[in-house]
Amino acid sequence: MSLTVYSMLVFAFVGAISPGPVNIIAASIGANSGVRCALPHVLGATLSYTLIVCLVGIGLNTVLAENPIIAQTLQYFGAAFLLYMSLKIATAEPASIQVDSSSATSPFVGGVLAQALNPKAWLVSMSGVSLFVTQQDHPVFFLMLFCVISFAMCFVGVGTWALLGNAIRGYLAEQQHQIIFNRVMGVLLSSSIMTLFIPM
Repeated sequence: MSLTVYSMLVFAFVGAISPGPVNIIAASIGANSGVRCALPHVLGATLSYTLIVCLVGIGLNTVLAENPIIAQTLQYFGAAFLLYMSLKIATAEPASIQVDSSSATSPFVGGVLAQALNPKAWLVSMSGVSLFVTQQDHPVFFLMLFCVISFAMCFVGVGTWALLGNAIRGYLAEQQHQIIFNRVMGVLLSSSIMTLFIPM
């Protein structure tokens, strides 16, 4: 049991802290607006990922596998949304990241959507559920345990990127540095999802 929990912790932490669209956005908000402004994004992304793990655990991955057109539609819709986010970051005004500059989308909702439409989140959750849940004698218990661990590690992982962004705020005090940073982060975000369009 303890070995399984340890393995879950390591898996969830590595999946959460590795570079990806949600983490790049968190770093951008942290760098331009500070950790406090990034927290709603971090919390939204964390709750969204935990829900993904839960849905995959109760069988949504099977539904998507049996209906590939749904999975493909979600994939391209997600890519379009994340490309929009990368444009907002790259064109943000100095001293204000304004990833969610439209009043229709709050940082919390932006975090929820960015994670829900993030292919990496679905792939990691499917791998984790297949490793730690489906093979167990008591899958419901292990799914609940994996959801709790996923929540904690996702919050730590995405939050770490927000803290890293905040750590370089001194460098970004100069407007020109902010402009360069925002453009680089926008390019990184868009390039991180372009693999969706590369045939396997």
